[in-house]
Order: sequence, then structure tokens, then C-alpha cells
Amino acid sequence: MPDKGSLNQALVSAYRGKRILVTGHTGFKGGWLCLWLRQLGAEVIGIALHRPPQGPDMFHAVDLEGLVDHRIADIRDAAAYENACRGVAPDLVFHLAAQALVRPSYEDPVETFATNVTGTAVVLDAVRRMPSVRGVVVVTSDKCYENREWEWPYRETDELGGADPYSASKGCTELVAAAFRRSYFSDPAGCQIATVRAGNVIGGGDNSLDRLLPDVVRATVAGTAVTIRNPASVRPWQHVLEPLAGYLMLGARLLGEDAPRFAEAWNFGPSADGFIDVEAIARSFQQAWGEGVAQIAFGRRPDDPHEAGMLTLDSSKAHARLGWRPRLSTEEAVAMSARWYRAFAAGNEDMRAFSEAQIAHYSGDFTETLQGEALCA
Repeated sequence: MPDKGSLNQALVSAYRGKRILVTGHTGFKGGWLCLWLRQLGAEVIGIALHRPPQGPDMFHAVDLEGLVDHRIADIRDAAAYENACRGVAPDLVFHLAAQALVRPSYEDPVETFATNVTGTAVVLDAVRRMPSVRGVVVVTSDKCYENREWEWPYRETDELGGADPYSASKGCTELVAAAFRRSYFSDPAGCQIATVRAGNVIGGGDNSLDRLLPDVVRATVAGTAVTIRNPASVRPWQHVLEPLAGYLMLGARLLGEDAPRFAEAWNFGPSADGFIDVEAIARSFQQAWGEGVAQIAFGRRPDDPHEAGMLTLDSSKAHARLGWRPRLSTEEAVAMSARWYRAFAAGNEDMRAFSEAQIAHYSGDFTETLQGEALCA
């Protein structure tokens, strides 16, 4: 159990007994968030498009369907989504459901915009008819910024944009959230809307195609080599629990008396050592996995989509006002990820208990006094 003064203990008072709706709970981030919320004593309702394919994914690995009120609906379909929300009456909504990959956004841009933009509008519009909801945390991406390919980290006040369908859809998601905030959720005594922007998250339980660590893991299990694109591209790498800690701290604020002060956009990026290139992360994972890991080649295929070469985040606002700070070095984040995938591959671990232990270990490291303002009003 976390020591006294840990992050978990600080959050329990905010979430214990609360009803929390998570869209996209079958995904990588959504699965970890739901597991953490259950540890905090929350009642969790999840709505997603479908179950993910069986594999080293969080939903199946931890039997999430047995932990949450699992519901299926397409957020692009307003009637279907509102029907799935019947009887939910949540206190807080975390909106994570999205088309979250760059390559599919090039292959089907209409679906990407429909899911990420229209879907967000559907979710927020449904909240207008849920008087129980006190706050919504809309999860977008660091890709929402107009990328200048410069060395300076992006702040929340920087221009939104996007040169590819995925990035542009995330910029649009931010605009949708801002429009709903100003048009329907401006009452200080009512529901508050915040958006969150994180970097490239890693960790156990990600089974997505065309992502760095899952691609290496699949090749390792299959006994094949793997080719990784864009080895020199710099990204803000962080373990999935890092931004989720920020989301939970922000959600606690939206449940508090001073919620309107936190109804805005927030960056949750890694510390300076997390801004490194793709090749360095891949080599670090090889070292953390050890014997038997897949051999990695670096190169581009003719059909590889364009992606930004440089992207970093400035999280000083979250540091100062939420007391949130990244806790893991990049080496520690990669090692935690490798341990999870190795445990899953071994086939003899209780992955729910293993994942809960990783959350407890991470949150138990918050033993010092939380910085910034008090966590809960």
C-alpha cells in the first residue's frame, strides 16, 4: 500500500464513492485510468465502440469488463450514445474515446474527424442533459498544436493546428470543447470543462498497431525483426501513469468548490530527459527487455505518413497550479513497460494484480508534500 501522504491517498477523498464515466475505456489509456479509479474507490461506467482484439491489451489483461459497468456505443451516433448513458448519472466524465493513430487518419480522414470532432460534440452535448455531472476532462493530444518544428516547448496558449488529419482533428477537438465551455458550461455553479494534452505515452497494455513499443513486443513474441520509422524524430515520451496522474488531479479539482479556475487547457508532458528521439527509446527498450528481444532496423517505407520531427511540451502551469510533476525518468518508464510486457508474455502472472502493483508503486512515490495549491477544495 502507498505510504501516508501518497498520491493515491490524496485522491481517494476526491473519488471514493463517486460515479465516473470514462469513454474509450477499452483503450490503452482508458484501461489504466479505469483500473486506477477502481483502486481509488470510484464506481466506473465505461462506454466504448467495441472490445479490442485479444492480445497484450489492458482491457483483456486485467479483465476490465469485470471491474466496470461496460457499455458499447458509437460516440458518432448521438441517439446510440445517449441510450448507453441512460441511468448513469455520473459525477465526472473523462472523455478518451478517439481515433488515436496517425496512419489510419491518412487512410480514412473522414472517420478520424467524425470520431474525434463530432464524437466529442456528441459527448459534450449529452452532458448538457446530465445534471449530475460536475466536470468533464476532454483528452486531446500534444499534436493539437500548430507544429513549427522549433526547439521551444509548446504552451497551452500556443496556436492550435495540425498538418495531418489526426493532428488537425485534435486541434478541432480543442475548439469544440472551448465552444461548449463558453456556450453551455459558463455558469460558475455548473459543470466545468477542461482539456488535457499529453505526449507519447508508453506502458504495458498498449496493443495498438503502428506504435513503437507494441511493434517491438509483437516482433519479439513472433521471433522476427522489426523496422521502425523516423528514428531521429523527437517526442515527449512518458509512462502512461504520468499524464493519468495529472488527469486525476485535475478531475479532483473539477469536483471541488473552486472548479471554474481549472476549466481550461492543461499540458502534461515529461521532464527534460523525456524529450528524446525514437531510436533512443527503442534501444532503451531492447536493453530493458534483455535476452530474446527483437532486432530493430530503422528506415522509412514509401507509404509512411508525414509526421513532425520535433515536438515538446511545457507543463509549467500544471506544476505550479496542480502540483503535478513527472515522477519517472525515461529509463524507469521504459523499464516499467518492459516488465509489464514480459510478465504478460510469461503467461503465469495475474496481470490485474501486476498492474495494480505498478499503480501502487508509482503513486506511493508521492511521499513528499504535494506542491502548489491543496489538491482538493
